[in-house]
Amino acid sequence: MLLAVDIGNTHIVIGVFKNEKLLSHWRLSSNITRTEDESFLVVKLLFDQINITPRDISGVVISSVVPNFTNVYRLLSIKYFNTRPIIISSDLKLGIKIKYDNPKAVGADRLCNAVATYRKYGGPSIVVDFGTATTFDVISKKGEYLGGVIAPGIETAGGELHRRAAQLPKIELKFPKNIIGKNTIESMQAGILYGALDAMEGIIKRIETELGSKAKLIATGGYSKLMCMESKLKLNCEPSLVLEGAKLIYELNR
Repeated sequence: MLLAVDIGNTHIVIGVFKNEKLLSHWRLSSNITRTEDESFLVVKLLFDQINITPRDISGVVISSVVPNFTNVYRLLSIKYFNTRPIIISSDLKLGIKIKYDNPKAVGADRLCNAVATYRKYGGPSIVVDFGTATTFDVISKKGEYLGGVIAPGIETAGGELHRRAAQLPKIELKFPKNIIGKNTIESMQAGILYGALDAMEGIIKRIETELGSKAKLIATGGYSKLMCMESKLKLNCEPSLVLEGAKLIYELNR
């Protein structure tokens, strides 16, 4: 079995693959103060839910945008799974060509998204990842990673409004019934969620104009299901795309 770990700024997603199937996955809060021993105890509890043991794991792959936590899971892999993990970077075999000015500057999660998207959908394609940042990544018909867009994430926007404006509360991030809010919470929900939705649709339209063609559209990340339900665009919702891309990259480099 393969353990795939997606380490983000806000959450860590852990998945277990058996052959081609994602058996299960879990979303945890990122806690950079955890040691490799503490992190393993969490992983072990998750394994207990699906009746597997550390001995069942034959490989580990890590996609991380948090360097300090990368090392925690690297040490965890060596100590408890007796294997050196593959850590995603542009230096690995990816199956796509990176046409970014500095390939090393492309985040591991974006690489995983691009690899999985091209394998599943081909190109041209646009994958939108709703995380701490909302990222748009563009893959050509030839399998070239062309670059993309980085925008503030939905939770980031909501958190900053609450943090910077004394009278604006922390709110549940869901679409309100109407765009015209009748109270502060509804008004904030409308601004944050419809703002993110319209930004996504507008940016996709601009990218397609620059490409000169329509693209296959893929959404992933924590708010992807919500956006897929609300958008008028034909979005393919792939909530586990980073894990799937990490698995594909692992297979190319083991």
